[in-house]
Amino acid sequence: MEQEDEEKRAHEINKEENEHEEDPNGNADEKITRKFSYTSLSSADINDDDDGGDDDDDDDEKRPVLLGPPVPLKEQLEMDKDDESLRRWKEQLLGSVDLSGVGESLNPDVHILDLTIVTPDRPNLILPIPFVPDAKGYAFALKDGSRYRLKFSFVVSSNIVSGLRYTNTVWKTGVRVETTKVMLGTFSPQKESYTYELEEETTPSGMFARGSYSARTKFVDDDGKCYLDMSYYFEIRKDWPSPS
Repeated sequence: MEQEDEEKRAHEINKEENEHEEDPNGNADEKITRKFSYTSLSSADINDDDDGGDDDDDDDEKRPVLLGPPVPLKEQLEMDKDDESLRRWKEQLLGSVDLSGVGESLNPDVHILDLTIVTPDRPNLILPIPFVPDAKGYAFALKDGSRYRLKFSFVVSSNIVSGLRYTNTVWKTGVRVETTKVMLGTFSPQKESYTYELEEETTPSGMFARGSYSARTKFVDDDGKCYLDMSYYFEIRKDWPSPS
C-alpha cells in the first residue's frame, strides 16, 4: 500500500513538472519576455544618455572611487616597510621622489602646463594653459581633413594622484558632436613634468564641417577632484592659418 502511494505521488509530481514546462497559459513565456524587455529598455536608456544627453558631466565624477582616507606621502613610505614586495612596488611607482620637497600634504596637486598640437609636416603648436584666444575669440584653428595629435604636459606635486583622466567634449551650433574620455593613469610627485600624448585623430572634412566649435576640457582623479575645467572655442578651416 505504501508503495502504491509513493508511485501515485511521483506520478503527480511528474505531471506538475510537465505542465510547468509546457505552460499552456503562456505564463513562463510572458515572464521571459518581460525580463528581456526590461533589460533592453535599460540598455537603450544608457545609450541615449551617452549619445544624446545634454549633461556633459562625467558620470565617474558623480561616483568617485572610495580609496580610503588620504595619507601623507612620507607616511605611505613608512607603512608596511617590512613587506619586501610592497616596498619594491612603492619604489617602482615613486621613482626618485625628493621627500624633502613633498611636505606633509594629504592631497595631490596637478598643474596642467600646456597643450601641444602635433601635425605632420608642420611645426608643433604649443598653447600655454589657460588658452589666450585670438582676435576672433579662437584658441586655435585646424585644417579640415587633417591628421593631428594632442599632447599635454603637467606637473604632479605633494602626493600621488590616482586615476587621473582627461575628458573633452565638443559642440557645434549647440549640438554635442564628440566626447573623448582617456584614463591617463597614476602619477607620483616629481619636479619634472609629465607628458601624455593622445592617439592620432582626423578633423572632419567638407564645407559643413568648417566653422566654429566650442569645447570643454577637464582633468579629474579617482577622488573626483578636478584640476582643470576649461571652456574655449576653436575653428576648423579650409586651410591652415598662416604662421604668425
